[in-house]
Amino acid sequence: MVNNVSALGRNGVHDWLLLRASAIVITLYILYIIGFVVIARDIDFNVWQGFFASSITKVFTLLALLSILIHAWIGMWQVLTDYVKPLAVRLVLQLAIVVTLVVYLLYGTIVVWGA
Repeated sequence: MVNNVSALGRNGVHDWLLLRASAIVITLYILYIIGFVVIARDIDFNVWQGFFASSITKVFTLLALLSILIHAWIGMWQVLTDYVKPLAVRLVLQLAIVVTLVVYLLYGTIVVWGA
């Protein structure tokens, strides 16, 4: 049996489930935002700020952000493993992507839960 060192213990079924679950969360978040816009109709800054100040919206926004980052990581991992054959180059690119995604997560958390 061949072990893929850069797969970090994942398999195709796990990736498939994560992609589908993250796509569902992203879709539900988009519907949530569209539903708010349709119901509120007359939106100004105070209404928008109040909407994003609620705990449910904050949690859902962070869940959607995490889903986007998971989706991005799996997609980029698949592209890199398909098209970048030298292991050292692929691992450096994967590290750069992971660092970027972690920065996005930290910054997104600060934006959503910050002052």
